[in-house]
Amino acid sequence: MYESREMYLETILVLMKRKGQVRSIDIARELNFSKPSVSRAVGILKEDDFISVDADGFIELTEKGQKKAHDIYEKHKVLTTFLTDIIKVAPETAEEDACRIEHVISDDTFRGIKKYLSDK
Repeated sequence: MYESREMYLETILVLMKRKGQVRSIDIARELNFSKPSVSRAVGILKEDDFISVDADGFIELTEKGQKKAHDIYEKHKVLTTFLTDIIKVAPETAEEDACRIEHVISDDTFRGIKKYLSDK
């Protein structure tokens, strides 16, 4: 569930920034996934201590979850910038590609892209 876990954590972070509070139904709507699929993933994220869920069903990122979500979100933003500003990829394509690349890029390569952008 590595890539999937990261996608869920990033989605929770983005939804929290946008809405303030997040429930499973919000994630299902955002990702266009079924409620049972999201419920299963939420259960796994909770078991792995990435999130907590209160009695009303509101989801919070744990410290561990926040770190992972912020790391993935940073990769997404940096890669999108690199693809649009340096390679001149269309913004929609850059967003989609960044979303895929962020889960498989090595730390060394990511640091190199970040350094390249900061030196520009």
